[in-house]
Amino acid sequence: MTYETTNQNASTNGSAPAGAAHTLVPSTENVSAALTTATPPAPSVSSISSSAMLCELSISQWTGRKKDRRASDDVTRDNHADVGVASVNKKLLGDCAELDAVQKLTGNIRNMHYSMTMPWSDTGMRLVPTAQYFKYHQQMTALQTEWEGLVQTFLQAYDWEISQAQVKLGDLFDRDEYPTVSALTNKFAFRLSYIPLPDAGDFRIDIGNEAMEQVKSHYEDYYSRQLTNAMNDVWQRTHKALSAMSERLDYADSETKKVFRNSLVDNVLEMIELLDVCNVTGDSQMSALKTKLDNAMRGVTPEALREDEYLRRETKQVVDDVIAALPSLDV
Repeated sequence: MTYETTNQNASTNGSAPAGAAHTLVPSTENVSAALTTATPPAPSVSSISSSAMLCELSISQWTGRKKDRRASDDVTRDNHADVGVASVNKKLLGDCAELDAVQKLTGNIRNMHYSMTMPWSDTGMRLVPTAQYFKYHQQMTALQTEWEGLVQTFLQAYDWEISQAQVKLGDLFDRDEYPTVSALTNKFAFRLSYIPLPDAGDFRIDIGNEAMEQVKSHYEDYYSRQLTNAMNDVWQRTHKALSAMSERLDYADSETKKVFRNSLVDNVLEMIELLDVCNVTGDSQMSALKTKLDNAMRGVTPEALREDEYLRRETKQVVDDVIAALPSLDV
């Protein structure tokens, strides 16, 4: 996958509009200085509402599984076990290719959603940088269309699959456990919602000045904590991709070659773009890391890394330098 790298907050004359997050692009001599920071950068509590928004993805689907109480009791009794220690769950349609396709795509959609967004709240809301929005929305709507098509294919095959399930399940088959097509349709839903990111001063409630200030203070603490978590998630993902590359490139031509897939390079290139579009706070260290990696990886291919020991050594050195300069996190 690729990511949008345009700065949605930049005005046409090159200056940042009022209220926008200011991205600090380091000069060449400032890159090394920025990389020496070894502690997590503290995001500003000032609003990032112009550079990010919240999104919520909700996908519901029929699992096609059900506990068989009679079979569970039989297993417990036949093995002289205590009641409740054994449970038999059956796949009502056996191995149904159409349902499996829906469930597999659901997992892929959630993975795509997580990879293109940043964590925000425990309720499932994620942060979408405005620089990422158009790419994210395009990807998700295309996947939604594909998902809905697979659901329709499954619903059309449902009655046939029930007739086949009677043979597959044998005595475990119970026709009353299968919902009607109408009821089954309601078990599938795909919802994607966007919510503006509120400022700390957005509270419009009449609770008195003192109470209002307390509420604002609590929200500012929450806002700062969630923003820190979101930025740390980017750092952790960067650490994971770079550590994998460093380990796989650690060999000389005279030594046994380490096997790596093309995705090793693709993952790092994706992280370079992610460091750009997810830098919603305009963090100078993140900009410096992105610049250093971008320069080092420009034109680098998996094939070249496999064949060229010098390129492999130089690339690994830059990757190791960046890893060492990452903020101190629990990674």
